Amino acid sequence: MNLATWLVRTARLCPDRPALMRGTASLADYRVFARSAAALGRALGHRYKIAPGDRVAIFAANTPDYLIALYGIWFAGAAAVPINAKLHAREAAWIVEDSGARLAFVTEKPGAALAPLLPASCGTVIELGSPDFQADCGGDALAEPVARQRDDLAWLFYTSGTTGRPKGVMISNGNIHAMVFAYVVDVDAVNARDAALYAAPMSHGAGLYNVQHVLKGARHVVPESGGFDPAEILESAALLRDVHMFAAPTMVRRLVDAARTAGTNGDGIRTVIYGGGPMYLADIIDAVDVMGPRFCQIYGQGESPMTITALGRDLVADRAHPRWRERLASVGTAQSCVAVRTLDGEGRPVPVGEAGEVAVRGASVMSGYWNNPAATVDTLRDGWLRTGDIGAFDADGFLTLKDRSKDVIISGGANIYPREVEEVLLTHPAIREVSVVGQRDAQWGEAVIAFVVAAPDAAIDAGELDRYCLDRIARFKRPKTYRFVAELPKNNYGKVLKTELRAILAETPEGEEV
Repeated sequence: MNLATWLVRTARLCPDRPALMRGTASLADYRVFARSAAALGRALGHRYKIAPGDRVAIFAANTPDYLIALYGIWFAGAAAVPINAKLHAREAAWIVEDSGARLAFVTEKPGAALAPLLPASCGTVIELGSPDFQADCGGDALAEPVARQRDDLAWLFYTSGTTGRPKGVMISNGNIHAMVFAYVVDVDAVNARDAALYAAPMSHGAGLYNVQHVLKGARHVVPESGGFDPAEILESAALLRDVHMFAAPTMVRRLVDAARTAGTNGDGIRTVIYGGGPMYLADIIDAVDVMGPRFCQIYGQGESPMTITALGRDLVADRAHPRWRERLASVGTAQSCVAVRTLDGEGRPVPVGEAGEVAVRGASVMSGYWNNPAATVDTLRDGWLRTGDIGAFDADGFLTLKDRSKDVIISGGANIYPREVEEVLLTHPAIREVSVVGQRDAQWGEAVIAFVVAAPDAAIDAGELDRYCLDRIARFKRPKTYRFVAELPKNNYGKVLKTELRAILAETPEGEEV
């Protein structure tokens, strides 16, 4: 089924319900939203000759028109290629060429530099909100979305490419259906009165989460700033009410700090879904203490979008269970649309309590990588998606992630999981942020290196941190070197880029030895 069918259904049932908003101002109801997307879909097919199955790129900052473009693409039976707005235009052009996209929707920033770099096969660039875009959205409309099947491509998402060229993850209509159904079963309810707030990039999971909110007729809100401003979010949420938003763990930390400073508990925010990186135990405990039971966790990957495990708000807020800390440090239990295992190096399931590679199989898992059969075969083995993450299940089915397999440090023949060291260091009151990586060491194979961001006005030294670690973890796990930095390198989702930290070590290996 074409995903745009859900927009049509909602528009028929509740045409006057507010749909697209900028800040607290309503721009379009569902009648206008659906008709604009249907007209754009017709223009894509008739004017621009986009055929069912073709790819159409979106290289744009967050804007309400992003959703009109997305559903217009789906109305035409095409597949969307969402491109991270933080990428360089040359990187975006490579994705357009690799995907074979025949048209690109952009905003002035970042899209202005894209047009001269595009391949000849992508002959049209349309700026969202421009007169041409408005004319296409105001013309004759398709009566119904072009028919599509469950396995047809809907969302071609390119990975971050931290280990080389990004790979195009093929997500079908059926994959997104599974994501939506699992969300309302395992993660959180969606109501018509909700306001989905897009403070994280719409090119990623935050934008993909629009679908369940369209299905339920909720509001879709892009902040006036177009991005993540904690003070703006707290202020607008109090007016909008029933706000849902997706946030990376670093965004949660900033939101909680802003709420504490403002003396508020985040009134108006109904749900914050966090994921996309490690949420440290101390941070989520603090978040619930300050803002209350507003938090849910998901764990997923682009290859199984938002749909591996979940930890619902009741479990996040629970303080009565005897093992609540262990559960809160986990990523929850398997979502309903997938089976999840942990495997050893030979692909065999490991016992409860032992660490292994997380593998996933189910209705949400991608069909493969675009034009990359070798990577597909390497990642999808015997029907199981190999995630590259290391984790362990407990007896109740809660999965605790240890680290990415590539981030595990092997020192003196022993495995050291950076997250375990980070969790300990983050409990020190003088530390604001920390990231732990391995560095080649002639004697031990690898040495543990901690990059530390001190809290404002905090005085801290390596000797103090070493003593702190020795009181809490095994001696062999403690960092050999502490590198004090003003900030950690992060992507636009707030995830720490450990590849850049390793590059820093390679360029300036000397550090403060302990």
